[in-house]
Amino acid sequence: MDRIIKEKISADHLLYVSLKYTKTSEVIVNLILRWTTMIEYGFDHLLQHAKKKKLVKNIPSSPKQKMDLIRETFKKEPVIIETLDLYEMFRRIEELNTESEGEFRKNVALKVSYRGQVIKINLDKLKEYSIILEKFINYLKQFLSS
Repeated sequence: MDRIIKEKISADHLLYVSLKYTKTSEVIVNLILRWTTMIEYGFDHLLQHAKKKKLVKNIPSSPKQKMDLIRETFKKEPVIIETLDLYEMFRRIEELNTESEGEFRKNVALKVSYRGQVIKINLDKLKEYSIILEKFINYLKQFLSS
């Protein structure tokens, strides 16, 4: 859990400090990559604890199989499903078509082509993602303590 918290602290710094002063799409990408790492650590802990509780038999090694197993095991937990949906986009951010908009200005944004639509990731969107991930971490703490 310490690694997850460290990643969250680094991500929060990128969101609230680095992005505030640099205002580049590169910082947005780095933030999303940091969140991706944090989510991966969280999913690993989630699956390990689910195995101890005998909710799952085996933990697969490939990310796609892990996502499928988590989606099946935690299908009644909207926080987990929402985080999974974000994670699917986040882990592909470097290979997706992206376009920077308004760099070095207040309204910096990263336009991402994902699943046939263009998603504009700006500061407001990043704050929405941050809230979702905060809920995920809180759920994770609660699940791991049970």
